[in-house]
Amino acid sequence: MDEFGTVLRAWRDRMRPEEAGLPAGPGRRAPGLRREELAALAGVSVEYVVRLEQGRAQHPSPQLLGALARALRLTEAERDHLFRVGGAAVPGPRDVPRHVPPGVQRVVDRLGDVPMAVLSASWDLLRWNPLWAAIGGDPAEVPAAERNVAWKHFTEGHDRMRFDEQHEEDFARDLAADLRDAVGRYPDDRRLAALVARLRAASPDFARRWGEAHVAQHRSSRKTATRTPVGPIELDCDVLTAPGGDLRIVVYTAAPGSEDASKLDLLRVATGSALV
Repeated sequence: MDEFGTVLRAWRDRMRPEEAGLPAGPGRRAPGLRREELAALAGVSVEYVVRLEQGRAQHPSPQLLGALARALRLTEAERDHLFRVGGAAVPGPRDVPRHVPPGVQRVVDRLGDVPMAVLSASWDLLRWNPLWAAIGGDPAEVPAAERNVAWKHFTEGHDRMRFDEQHEEDFARDLAADLRDAVGRYPDDRRLAALVARLRAASPDFARRWGEAHVAQHRSSRKTATRTPVGPIELDCDVLTAPGGDLRIVVYTAAPGSEDASKLDLLRVATGSALV
């Protein structure tokens, strides 16, 4: 077994199922993740995980390596080693950080009573919990390349969310401006450059806003989730920044004691709170 397969197997074995939001369950012969569990978390086939661990899969993509690192909750040093032995360039300071370090993941795990997600500086959706999926639709049903807030907003709209006309304008303007800010900070990131190019080609609205050269960052808003199992819920949306990694933690909350807070409680009971 080569070094890549060795470390992948070792890190899979040390990862407790409950750390990934999975039930430990009876009958486990080892405390770590099963191959099928890692495959589901990373979005690949079980057969491919087997090939990786046996050294039969050559040159895994940086996107896959990043998904494996997040699924296994690797530290940045471990993530970098995985990239190196996988034959990929280690993400540098001029690339958008997409790794969710263990500390951030543990903080996020404790926010299971509210809809939340972790996103990159380019608004790629990296992790989310069941309440987030219940509020805005399950991202797992969308190809990984399209799990991007800006892409969805400018090409599909927001049929599950409603906000007033002024917020519609502010949100779209801030998204475009936020991406421009990210391009300035991460000039070597090819995925970010490709996203902007695709958006400019697919959305005249985005292309117009991009031409305005506005620079800003989106931080907060109020909106109504219109298509939940418990009816419409009015929510405050806040964007928090994780220090050191340029990740955004997006959290939806409702005013304590309100009817919306009660609906959110009902939704939490119906969906559970494990993080994807």
